[in-house]
Amino acid sequence: MKSKRILAAALLLVAISGCSSVPKLVTEYRIDVQQGNVLTQEMVAQLKPGQTREQVRFILGTPMLIDMFHADRWDYVYRLRKGATDTVETRRFTVFFDADGRLFRVAGDVAAASAGDAGAEPEVRSRLIDLGSVPEGTAAPATEQRGFFGRMLETVGF
Repeated sequence: MKSKRILAAALLLVAISGCSSVPKLVTEYRIDVQQGNVLTQEMVAQLKPGQTREQVRFILGTPMLIDMFHADRWDYVYRLRKGATDTVETRRFTVFFDADGRLFRVAGDVAAASAGDAGAEPEVRSRLIDLGSVPEGTAAPATEQRGFFGRMLETVGF
């Protein structure tokens, strides 16, 4: 009777231990997780010094971070984690405005993070990107004219 209980307990232990691991023949599917703002080189190339906040927002989209203590700075952050390889790609782009709310300068990463940098301390890989300067005595770019609906709302009184 005692040997039957020991045998039953051993079989139960073997059965339970078989469920605790998944063989390598079966792998789960992991999706790519993309977070933040996707910025292309074409989008950044459209930036010119002297543009308004609205023009920058139209070109780059809504920033990921707007700090209330640094109202003249917008941060665009992008992170992509590939599910198949578990590599992480990170990009950071910062836009600075002057006191008048005009684009002053931009700074950003020059290279994306590699998979080996995911757990390590990130190194500073940012640089200032020269947009050119507005010559003295030159007017800032004109703000955009109102469209059809904007003119209609203006005539109605809005």
